[in-house]
Amino acid sequence: MRSKLHVAFEIGVVLKGLNGLVELVAGTLLLLFPHNALVTRHLSSHDERFAAIYLLSHGIVKGVLVYGLLREQLWAFPWAIAVFTGFGVYQVVHYFQQPSIWMIVLTVLDVFVILLTRFEWQRVKRGRAGFA
Repeated sequence: MRSKLHVAFEIGVVLKGLNGLVELVAGTLLLLFPHNALVTRHLSSHDERFAAIYLLSHGIVKGVLVYGLLREQLWAFPWAIAVFTGFGVYQVVHYFQQPSIWMIVLTVLDVFVILLTRFEWQRVKRGRAGFA
């Protein structure tokens, strides 16, 4: 039987994966269709390229980590905790530069995913130690 923490972890990681997919698609669209006035009217060409690369890299990294986490690959847990923490720190810094309620909500959700990832990592390690 799956615990509530495990189910919460799976939901959080799937949401992270969906977020990564949106970032991947958005980054790809920015690269394929630059200078779209609807999307990038306030961005210079350099900022537009940076945004595309930023979104693509976040999407790829999240996708790889989500895949590893859902497959219970032990390497993915510490990497996910470190990367998601790094993203969270960036979000806090960004919040102080441009306050946004959405940035706070996203950061709080990220903290929960990080904590759930830590609990899940311990569960997976205990389960593997029991089979050793």
